[in-house]
Amino acid sequence: MKGNDVQTKVHLKGKDDDFIIFVDSAEAVQNWKNDSSVPLAQVVNGWKIFVTHKQGTQGILDAASNSDLENQFGTHREEDVVKQILEQGTVQDVDAKERQGDKNITKGPSVAH
Repeated sequence: MKGNDVQTKVHLKGKDDDFIIFVDSAEAVQNWKNDSSVPLAQVVNGWKIFVTHKQGTQGILDAASNSDLENQFGTHREEDVVKQILEQGTVQDVDAKERQGDKNITKGPSVAH
């Protein structure tokens, strides 16, 4: 099935919001923690920092603004923020849901006959 894969993310509950980054695997995070000379590019998947608006790991993911990052981490420099999330956050593996969508819209009630 398309899209059925495991996604690994790191969640950090901050003082004002929850922050999430996606990583390649829990093993990659552990390798980086053991040896910080491992390039972050081999750990992080996508270089995007998300906030969930205090909804934990299940909320809607929005891109974190510079002010969100400044308030929580004291900087908006992505590399510094990612390092802090990797060091302090919790690694979670979740099953990615199967992609949904119309497979053939010519069949069924959506087309007038």
